[in-house]
Amino acid sequence: MKTEHSNIVEFEITGKNALFSDPIMRVGGEKCSYQIPTYEAIKGILASVYWKPTIIWFIDEVRIMNHISMETKGIRPIKMNGGNDLSYYTYLKNVRYQVRAHFEWNDNRPELEMDRNENKHHNIAKRMIKKGGRRDIFLGTRECQGYVEPCTFGSGKGAYDAIDEISFGEMYHGITYPDEAYDELTKNKITINFWRPSMKNGIINFCRPEECSSHKTVRDAEMKIFENKKNFIGIEEFKEVD
Repeated sequence: MKTEHSNIVEFEITGKNALFSDPIMRVGGEKCSYQIPTYEAIKGILASVYWKPTIIWFIDEVRIMNHISMETKGIRPIKMNGGNDLSYYTYLKNVRYQVRAHFEWNDNRPELEMDRNENKHHNIAKRMIKKGGRRDIFLGTRECQGYVEPCTFGSGKGAYDAIDEISFGEMYHGITYPDEAYDELTKNKITINFWRPSMKNGIINFCRPEECSSHKTVRDAEMKIFENKKNFIGIEEFKEVD
């Protein structure tokens, strides 16, 4: 459900390495990053900064600030049955992004309706961005540490400001989980979304999950229900703490 205000946040992400890819391609063996961050990866970073089940974060735009460059590293991942093999992972190198995003109410959570305080969530999110997030920031995978800080979207010089358009073909966009279902087809399902992004003058405008060009249902899943005084603290009892 739309909120009364835009509730926009703007921040910058930096890191020495990043690995953005389709989770299906991470089962084992060689791994190679997409050239640009995925919607799900940026959303995950924002969730590490500040997240509550009352809200859903939507990524609006990402600005690519540094030149897209890759480097390959030899990695020895631990196998499930013990031991390890040498694999080569191709990472993005020296990444820097500006992000603009906003939140809306999660209509799948009517039990948390009392927590729909725009001013509270927006102000907490901005404070958490200023502090670098509530949890550790990872750029696609655990070994790629990242950092966030406030910024003004569009400020500074970007590496691709003068490039009219670059298309990247079909890419993984993100996953829609049951608690963020947007129609009957995604209700009680885990759905993977795909789209065809393009970068114009260094900026990628992300579509919403429901606007993606194609979708694939992975499996059935049930949404976790929060019950007052059973598996979470009641709104009236913790709202002063936030």
